[in-house]
Amino acid sequence: MSTLKKRSVQLSGHATSVALEPEFWAVLDEIAAHDGLTPPALLARIDAERGRRPLASACRITALDWRTRHPARP
Repeated sequence: MSTLKKRSVQLSGHATSVALEPEFWAVLDEIAAHDGLTPPALLARIDAERGRRPLASACRITALDWRTRHPARP
């Protein structure tokens, strides 16, 4: 079982932290690099688009959606 890894970020002028499994962080880092964003900028984009969904859940869904559309290469 993976241990959650926490990252701190400023979102809408407020400090917050998100705890996710390292596997999700790896995919989010991949998305950020692909889109030419920093990881905090990607989190800000996810935050802006998440509606009422909790941020950690929105991050996981973003990562799962990305991995579905962009399978990992061995």
